[in-house]
Amino acid sequence: MSYASFSDFDRPSPALLERAREFQPAILCDVAGRRGTMHARIRALAPAMKLCGPAFTVEVRPGDNLMLHVALAIARPGDVLVVDGKADQTCALFGELMATQAIAAGLGGLVVDAAVRDLDVLARAPFPIFSAGANPCGPTKGLPGKLSIPVSVGGVSVSPGDLVIGDADGVVVIPRADVETVLDAAEEKVAAEDRRVREIAAGVLISPWLDDALRQAGLPAL
Repeated sequence: MSYASFSDFDRPSPALLERAREFQPAILCDVAGRRGTMHARIRALAPAMKLCGPAFTVEVRPGDNLMLHVALAIARPGDVLVVDGKADQTCALFGELMATQAIAAGLGGLVVDAAVRDLDVLARAPFPIFSAGANPCGPTKGLPGKLSIPVSVGGVSVSPGDLVIGDADGVVVIPRADVETVLDAAEEKVAAEDRRVREIAAGVLISPWLDDALRQAGLPAL
């Protein structure tokens, strides 16, 4: 078996990834039908951290990081490692050493549904890391796992090559096949929100859609 083959999957084009970086995860979630947001337990280690890249998926047994080490060795520059750690917080799946390796490999970030450690160091580093918590206990390295398969992370299905984007609000996943359509819709939403900001500045404080929404809810209009 060649582990390198696990990194051979389709990814969004560099042009699409560059476009995606222009948008907040919240915007992409809204135009994607308010779907794809990971559970709020998965948070950035520092509010300024942002990530955007194709998912390299990893499934591990709770408390064991053997396959995460393999993923670090074979993932391609720009990939975001998305790890199904079963939401386990009894020990950390990685810390400063593995994060240092991820930076050296040019990865785009780490999203781990499990705990991490060395939080004081990782939170001050520029490398974006999102996790479900912190724990000083280290993991074992002896249990099999899986690479580049559909996984469930933070309650969201993630497949290899899906777009993963995160900021202080959390993490959103867009299926690879939908990325271009979602980005087109995001551009329209941003333009509409900019128009609304200008309306508010001009003194139009009631949203045009509000009366219709109130009537549909069986309530009187303003």
